[in-house]
Amino acid sequence: MTADTVGGVWTYAVDLARALDARGIELVLATMGAPTRPDQRAQLAGLSRLTLHESAWRLEWMDQPWDDVQRAGEWLLSLERRHRPHLVHLNQFAFGALPFAAPTLLVAHSCVLSWWRAVHGEAAPAGWETYQRKVQAGLAGAGLVAAPTRVMLQSLVRDYGPLPAGLVLANGRASALLRPGTKQPYVMAAGRFWDAAKNLAALQAAAHGLSWPVRVAGATTHPDGGRLLPAGVEFLGELRPAALAEQLRGASIYALPARYEPFGLSVLEAALCGCALVLGDITSLREVWGDAALCVDPGDHAALHAVLQRLIAQPAERERLAGAARQRAQQFTPERMADGYLQAYAMLQPAFAACARKELLCA
Repeated sequence: MTADTVGGVWTYAVDLARALDARGIELVLATMGAPTRPDQRAQLAGLSRLTLHESAWRLEWMDQPWDDVQRAGEWLLSLERRHRPHLVHLNQFAFGALPFAAPTLLVAHSCVLSWWRAVHGEAAPAGWETYQRKVQAGLAGAGLVAAPTRVMLQSLVRDYGPLPAGLVLANGRASALLRPGTKQPYVMAAGRFWDAAKNLAALQAAAHGLSWPVRVAGATTHPDGGRLLPAGVEFLGELRPAALAEQLRGASIYALPARYEPFGLSVLEAALCGCALVLGDITSLREVWGDAALCVDPGDHAALHAVLQRLIAQPAERERLAGAARQRAQQFTPERMADGYLQAYAMLQPAFAACARKELLCA
């Protein structure tokens, strides 16, 4: 399985790896994007069936990545020859076109073309044509394509054409750290501040005049360079998982007025910690959360301010929303995620059929 170390795919990969390890599945994890940090390696502790191979090859959405993507592909093929896996699980697009001996599952967590359209309201410029061709070839070459929501899967068809086969495999999240705590009077948000899709800058405008402070955690430096610092909010910096969970346990409201979010692991973490959710009114977040969250037009800062202030003034409504979000969040477990993936693996490789049948019987 491939993974990158600079975004939510890392968290997803660790949770899935842990759930598969518990089912007796041996996993070779190949990382790229940046070297793993000590805290990331610590998250893999106790996974006796996992073998980690690290690299720092640039990712396909980064600036001028294609030489690195080619070298990363050669590296992945060499790892396959070395380990001879029953199946290759790809979490990047371009590698789907590689001549792997094993069948391939390609999981689409996000893509630049749908990101650009959501953030800028128009098609991506001509400079992304190479990216589009590489993604299109990767999707066509995969044995099976999956995405965490129907919205994400449908966007792939819109931007790259019909898929060979596609299914929805929802993400899951669970941790002893992710539990409700004693709630305090503050609003919390987390995400890459430099990513316009997260739209955390909207909270800078909405925070003005609120009777509670707004705390924001996340990275401010883009992998390709450049830094964007928050203003008008309490900036906590980039927090490690334990510190972020502590902030979420104390937060009464979690706000993510996203313009683009194919699933939203940070929202899931906040819901597990008992936060009332205020989210961007986009189809993917409505698909995941339904009426367990309040949704606001990402471009309407006044409406965001009004919704937050109303929740601040209504403790009973906050408690109701928090309960609904936590109940919904408890459906998205790593165990259920592993069930779905084992069934997908079995569609491609009969060696996984016994595992998939066993999990279906136990479900």
